[in-house]
Order: sequence, then C-alpha cells, then structure tokens
Amino acid sequence: MVMTASLIPGADPWSHVADSASAPGALIIHGFTGNPGSMRGLAEAFATAGFHVEMPRLPGHGTSLDDMIPTRWADWLGEAEAAYQRVAQRAERVVVAGLSMGGALTLRLGADHPEICGLIAINPATQPLAPEVVALIQTMIDDGTEVLPPIGNDIADPDVHESAYDGMPARALLSMMTDGLGPLIDTYAPATVALLLMNSPQDHTVEPAQAEFLAANWGGPFERITLERSYHVATQDYDKDLIFEASVAFAVRVTGS
Repeated sequence: MVMTASLIPGADPWSHVADSASAPGALIIHGFTGNPGSMRGLAEAFATAGFHVEMPRLPGHGTSLDDMIPTRWADWLGEAEAAYQRVAQRAERVVVAGLSMGGALTLRLGADHPEICGLIAINPATQPLAPEVVALIQTMIDDGTEVLPPIGNDIADPDVHESAYDGMPARALLSMMTDGLGPLIDTYAPATVALLLMNSPQDHTVEPAQAEFLAANWGGPFERITLERSYHVATQDYDKDLIFEASVAFAVRVTGS
C-alpha cells in the first residue's frame, strides 16, 4: 500500500455553497509551495458576501515536500481548471483570485476562459526568471540538486506564520517558468477580462517589477491597489483586511451582484 503524507493543519481545500442558487462564484488559488491556509481568509470573505466558493489544494501542496517534487505546471493548472468548472456549475458569473503562482494560474484561466467576469492577482508571478538564472537552476539539477532554499513565510507581521514547505523543488520551479510563465506573457496584451492587481512594494519572493510588467501590458480593464504594509504573503499580513474588502467589492461590481 502506498502511504501519502498527512495534510498540514489548515491546508485543507474548501468549498462553499451559497444560500442563493443565483449567487456569483469565486475561485481562490494559493501559491507555489504554499497551501490553501494562506487564502482561507479571502475565501471566507467571499462566502460571507454570499458567493459560491471553491478553493482547491494544488497537487503536491499542503502535505510534504516530497509530494511536490514530481508535480509540474500542468498538474496545478489541471486542478485549477477542475475547480473552475466546479464553481462554474453553480454560478453563471465567476471571479478568480490568486496569490503568487496562484496569481499566474488566475491569469492563465482568464486567458483560457474570457467569460470569467474578473481576475484578482495578488503579488502574482508574471514573467519567467532571467534566462541565465533558469540556466543556473538547470545546471544545479544536472549536478544533483533537487531542492532549493525555501521561499515561504515572507510576512511583515512577526506574529503570523505561513505553513509553506521548508524547501523549493527545483524541477517544479523550472516547469513553472518554462511551461507556465513563458507562454503566459503573450496573453496579457490581448486580454479582455477586468483585472484587479494588488502588490507589495516590499516583496522578497516575487520582484515588484513583475507587477509593473503586468500593469504595463494588460489589455483589459485594470485597477490597482498598493499593499504598503505587507510582504509577499499579503493575504496573511497587515493588509489582509484591505485585500478581503477590495476583492469582494471588485467582484460585486464585475459580476453585477
């Protein structure tokens, strides 16, 4: 019998059925090496506002680092797509929100489903790493390195901890760059879906220049909020209430609810 690692406390996926069958829906997506725990507050804010909600746990996440090592962009996108289909079965009008790599998956779903009413990208990954950095990671893999230093828990609030992994799978990282972010950049200019971009100037995980690139190239309706007090995992940081309120207000507007 194959044994699988148990869930990290708080890393459960979450689904909510709204009281009204005609309610809009929200899909909430966590980041690379993280888990749904970092997005639970946002998911609950949408539920409180009367939305149907789906918040998946991406493959390989929320259990053990070993579970994530074999996973790739296609696995995470496949689960995000499946979760979108689940919420779309309950709601005709849907918004998608994501943090970090979850933001990249949000942008990908917006490109694949122009019927989505709105996208919310929080400190999103929007571009691949520089070619020389990608080459360096490939060299490290060729030399036997499978796990890189961790990127989780970039939070300004000293009383908050993100339950992310204590390492970063190198091959999975390359897949995000080459299979995910590389093709994604060509979808920004033709975009028609409304976008709310929220980013932290003090982000030590995803360079703020990635948000600037998205802002400069997005072709659809666009709004932006600066998260002055938070680091990368802003959904658990000092600006979390601002994120929750602004996300719900944006979603209410674009869904006409």
